[in-house]
Amino acid sequence: MAVGIALVALFILFCLGTPVAFALFASSLAYFLIGADQPMVTLIQRLAGGLESISLLAIPFFIMAGVFMNHSGITERLLKLAELMTRRLHGGLAQANVLLSTFMGGLSGSNIADAAMNAKLLVPSMTRAGYPKAFSSAITASSSLITSTIPPGIALIVYGYVNNVSIGRLFLAGVVPGVLMAVAMMVLVSIQCRRLGYQKPRRERVSRHEWISVTRAGIIALLLPVVVIGGIRIGVFTPTEAGAMAVLYALIVGLFVYRQMGLGSVAVATRESLMASVNVLFIIAVASGFARVLTWEQIPQQIALMLSSGVGSAVAFLLIANLLLLILGMFLEGNAILIVLSPLLAPVAAQFGIDPVHFGIVFILNASIGTITPPLGTVMFTTCSITGVSIGAFIRAILPYWLLLVALLLVVTFVPAISLTLPNWVF
Repeated sequence: MAVGIALVALFILFCLGTPVAFALFASSLAYFLIGADQPMVTLIQRLAGGLESISLLAIPFFIMAGVFMNHSGITERLLKLAELMTRRLHGGLAQANVLLSTFMGGLSGSNIADAAMNAKLLVPSMTRAGYPKAFSSAITASSSLITSTIPPGIALIVYGYVNNVSIGRLFLAGVVPGVLMAVAMMVLVSIQCRRLGYQKPRRERVSRHEWISVTRAGIIALLLPVVVIGGIRIGVFTPTEAGAMAVLYALIVGLFVYRQMGLGSVAVATRESLMASVNVLFIIAVASGFARVLTWEQIPQQIALMLSSGVGSAVAFLLIANLLLLILGMFLEGNAILIVLSPLLAPVAAQFGIDPVHFGIVFILNASIGTITPPLGTVMFTTCSITGVSIGAFIRAILPYWLLLVALLLVVTFVPAISLTLPNWVF
């Protein structure tokens, strides 16, 4: 009865628009107040215990590295590199938007952070170049999903921590799907820009000096994910230590290479990193408490038994899991889905012989697509609030990209080699 009331309370709070973290905490609290067989102190212990992991230290480290990169001027240099690489393509700025998200995947680690940054940085320039705001917002939001799979995505770290899966393997498993998403989006952007007549290719020559200067500045930033993955692979440091090294690298680049950061900007960036880290870690803490409530009531075991007995094959399970996650992603924040649902579905996937790394990438792609899906997609609301585009116009503009992402999800789901070849080869 207590868990039933807690679930009803959770549903009501979602319908009232309560932030996910507070809705999860309130429903967990209701479970203990109404008649659970556990003492109240257990809830507090579980909330704190949800953060007691060295692996989770990687999250604030990588968030801080991404924020420092933004304050050091690296984002602008990566944008110049992206524009230089796409200037001869139809829809050069739109193509640069996708390419910048791919570059920033190795730096920011968060699709919401990437969407917010590109909405501020690129959408005004695209509007001046003649793109409709709804079109620019749709590309900004959909391309930000690449960030979730390109290492060191925060979702990869959270999934690896919750399900005891190698974070190093998850990092590598996300590379090919992320690049595949970027290429597919750039092809779709090219088709749309040709058909709608947006920004024709630029034919004027670029001097050799400009090529060298822009490329050199961009490569310095792009070395970060190489350092992170390379260091983990050769055993120099763990994923958590890699996060600390990323912060150090960002500081060195900002202070001594580009020289655009001072003590004041370091303080501002540190505060910004702290607030972003608290948001993510608070969701992880309360979601861990709610997940423990479900575990006490043996709901994971019941779901696993129902799925394993009612589903006859791995293909059927993957289809059901995709459908379930896409629907839930419309209402829940991505990290909350990872913590609450992945421990329920990952053991069932293992029973069907599905590789845990492969299922992790499929799970993360599903949760990411949910963030641009109405009615409550977090990336959708973040982008629209910054650009001022109505939700209706945004949905109409993003529909082709949503369909493309779902098609890519199905390809990654049923062709495991896309996500497993690289980690199997490297490890």
